[in-house]
Amino acid sequence: MIEIERKFLVNTEKYKALAFKVKLFTQAYFNKNPAKSVRIRIVENEGFITIKGISKNSGRSRFEWEKKIPIDEALALMNLCEGEVILKNRYFVKYNEVIIEVDEFLNNNLGLVVAEVELKTIEQKLVLPTWIGKEITGDNKYYNLNLISNPFKSW
Repeated sequence: MIEIERKFLVNTEKYKALAFKVKLFTQAYFNKNPAKSVRIRIVENEGFITIKGISKNSGRSRFEWEKKIPIDEALALMNLCEGEVILKNRYFVKYNEVIIEVDEFLNNNLGLVVAEVELKTIEQKLVLPTWIGKEITGDNKYYNLNLISNPFKSW
């Protein structure tokens, strides 16, 4: 239940041609507390509830618990959430034995493209493609939770 990941900005749209799958994500938050956020997410016709703890190891790891819930419950719970809804297309790209998840944000965050790589250990070495740019792991302004109150279009 510990999520280990690193996040990066994306330089070009090369990931689109390399993606083996693309899904639309809709998500909203019950609270804005980064130490214990609760999120409702809808991915196509599936609903999920997720609880995340505070980031550790320079933002590389944190507690995460997620459970699939019926879509009608996810839709009802989303109506109780605070702030804006995050909408994004997620592209899945396999590269050097890892899956890179590229989030292309929509609506108030249009223009922001972030890549995430989940790791098995904090020390795991990464070899990344040239379309991956600056590392933003641990930079709170890029967290989805913060994008609901400080969207990319207002930067």
